[in-house]
Amino acid sequence: MSRRSTAASMLPAPVARSLGELGQNLRIARKRRKETLASFAERMQVSIPTLRKMERGDPTVSIAIYAMALWLIGRLAFLSEIADPFNDETALLLELRRLEPKVNGSAR
Repeated sequence: MSRRSTAASMLPAPVARSLGELGQNLRIARKRRKETLASFAERMQVSIPTLRKMERGDPTVSIAIYAMALWLIGRLAFLSEIADPFNDETALLLELRRLEPKVNGSAR
């Protein structure tokens, strides 16, 4: 028997807010394209209740469903850019700190 993750019920406020905004943006995109819940859900191959949950930013909805919605509105390319290592400034700064020569008497 697999354990269920508690991550969805313990989301930090910024994470919950971002998922909500993503859901709202996807809802707006669907409506601007004059897609009904039924037609968009069918194209996404999900149920209408699942589509509604996604549009509310529900964290229990699979990332694959969010990805399918992004693909249908022509925005899938941005998904892979979210965690692109090239744009990870924190990791870059940490790497640079590790490469800096030690000031207190080490290698010269």
